[in-house]
Amino acid sequence: MFTPLVKRFKSLVTRSDMSIRERMKNCDMVKYASQNNNVELCTPEELKLTVYDIIRSIKDPEKPFTLEDLNVVYEDGVEVSRGLNGDQSVYLITVEFKPTVSHCNLATLIGLCIKVKLKQHLLIRHKLTIHVKEGSHITGDAVNKQINDKERVAAAMENNSLKEMVEKCIADIDN
Repeated sequence: MFTPLVKRFKSLVTRSDMSIRERMKNCDMVKYASQNNNVELCTPEELKLTVYDIIRSIKDPEKPFTLEDLNVVYEDGVEVSRGLNGDQSVYLITVEFKPTVSHCNLATLIGLCIKVKLKQHLLIRHKLTIHVKEGSHITGDAVNKQINDKERVAAAMENNSLKEMVEKCIADIDN
């Protein structure tokens, strides 16, 4: 049986009594200021923890473990900054993941699962980039190109069998 190498302190990243949507509301992502209708945004550190909390529960396509259990995703692999071309209401989110083996044939599927789950759960304006950790996959550049190409992602999600596999992997654990 696989034992996770690192145990997470639940209070740091997740609160078992709150759903992802509730945590995002607490982060003030959808709250409006009453004076000038500017959106109040959370800090990049709060958003980093929220992003990690969203992706850590994605199931591996081949193994009965989560990506966090297998150390495919890790908190330090999530980077968040604020501002795109001077617009401080847009967040730049970068997620790095490390496949379990350098020849993993499901690396693109894992990246697709990360992208789809974040797109479904993030309520804020953001630019999302997902990439394989440098040197961790033999075809990392090709995987990165596929994951970050909107047209390829849209085409992949039109494939019913692929869409079902993604939905199975990103389904919440308590469902």
